[in-house]
Amino acid sequence: MNQSLVMTILGPDRPGLVQALSTAVADAGGNWLESRMAHLAGRFAGILRVECEASAVDALERAVQAIEGLSVQVQRDEADELAGRAAVSIDVVGNDRPGIIRELSAAIVAAGGNVEELATTLESAAMAGHPIFHARGVVSLPEEAATSRLVEAIEDLGEDLAVTLGED
Repeated sequence: MNQSLVMTILGPDRPGLVQALSTAVADAGGNWLESRMAHLAGRFAGILRVECEASAVDALERAVQAIEGLSVQVQRDEADELAGRAAVSIDVVGNDRPGIIRELSAAIVAAGGNVEELATTLESAAMAGHPIFHARGVVSLPEEAATSRLVEAIEDLGEDLAVTLGED
């Protein structure tokens, strides 16, 4: 019987780190299903989902945790999917300000949404040079929810925010 694991991994970035992780998974007979990885301030940050035989889970956990310099958290079994929801891609651009993520996440929740994925960056505004906030991600909404409600909730945060939605 297979078991699903979600791992969060943080540590100093270095060449060969993903190879070491993938080797640990493969050596335990695991299957690397999906992942998100980033280099942030000199650190490696990753989330991955693997599946392996239940009898190999402990060995897989030990092998990943033995990789030098990494902090690893493992959650066995994945959470239940939110039923009756539709995924929508979201792109938000506007002037940066303290608290913008809090405001954006509150607007998404107020519209009945759930953040499934979110990547944010600060970009330099053309000509002006001040920071521009840019968020890209996926939001799930109840199937009966109007996407216009989500757009309206976000645009109500300020006149400077531009929102684009698409089907995911």
